[in-house]
Amino acid sequence: MNIQTKYLSEVEIEENKLIHFPFGLPGFAEETEFVLLDLPENPVFQILQSVKSAEIAFIVTNPYQLYQKYTFHLEESLLENLHINDEKEVAVLSIVTLKNPFHTSTLNLKAPIIINSNLKQGKQYILNTEEYSSQAPIVPPIPEGEVK
Repeated sequence: MNIQTKYLSEVEIEENKLIHFPFGLPGFAEETEFVLLDLPENPVFQILQSVKSAEIAFIVTNPYQLYQKYTFHLEESLLENLHINDEKEVAVLSIVTLKNPFHTSTLNLKAPIIINSNLKQGKQYILNTEEYSSQAPIVPPIPEGEVK
């Protein structure tokens, strides 16, 4: 099937690549079907594109590529809703807010997108902790005493 996208014009996608968000995303309850698209020549970032609305697309990344120590616990109700039985089924993405200059961009570690990669079901999950920010620096701060 062909869809119009915000960043890549028209693209062809396979229906088995669709990710279903039964309750949409916060602020976008009607948007329940998305697809992950690769950004050309950029292995770090992807586009989470609405299938229905070309103008609704989010730049996302695997937060572990930038924050290796990022950890949280998923509630049992979320595991049940997404039919997750094994941690190998879980894909985690963070929404990126691009800014100019790029190093001032941020990512949302407070509300990661959790996807059952086998069943292609997802949900944005708001963490009940103050440990992570919704505007974490895209360039993680170097811990005191550490030399990079």
